Amino acid sequence: MYVRDAKNREEVWLLDHIEGMGLDDTAFRSRDYVVAIDEESGEKAGFGRIRVHTEATDDGDDACELTSIGVLSSWRGQGVGAHVVERLLEYAADDGFDAVYALTGEADYLERLGFRRIDRSELPAAVDERLDEKRDRSDPEAVPLRIDPATFRMPERLREAFKDASEQDREEEGSEETPEDFGIDPDTATYKYDTGR
Repeated sequence: MYVRDAKNREEVWLLDHIEGMGLDDTAFRSRDYVVAIDEESGEKAGFGRIRVHTEATDDGDDACELTSIGVLSSWRGQGVGAHVVERLLEYAADDGFDAVYALTGEADYLERLGFRRIDRSELPAAVDERLDEKRDRSDPEAVPLRIDPATFRMPERLREAFKDASEQDREEEGSEETPEDFGIDPDTATYKYDTGR
């Protein structure tokens, strides 16, 4: 398993999964994403994005936002999301950011990775505007979080899980279609081609 920059040809795949997971796709650019890939099968397991808000802060500096982190259900619980976050934070640090913000209703997950909840007043102006937008569009429970990328440490259990990650055959609850899903009563239904004559 490894994490790499997204390729332009993965744009449709990214958009499909972002939409399917109900994630934020504001100002979508595939080049801002990273993708977690299984080395053996070539299957994509997860993705995430860094969004830079140019001249967004009071002192004229740029602000960096971590957004649209998604892991396909069959790959969850194996450190994929944490490694996506790690790669994005490495990029933020390489670009000189000493603060990365996240706006999410899944704050517990990021807090386990070292993010801390902050008061809204601590957000740069553009990220503060995004909080309202995000709550209105895709995540009404979103709260602001922050991390200094230099302080991020991958939990060892997630590093080990990622080394051996494999696609799990997990059936989504309620994913199997039934006749009732189509308004058919299976007790009274007739054969497909029975015209009743």
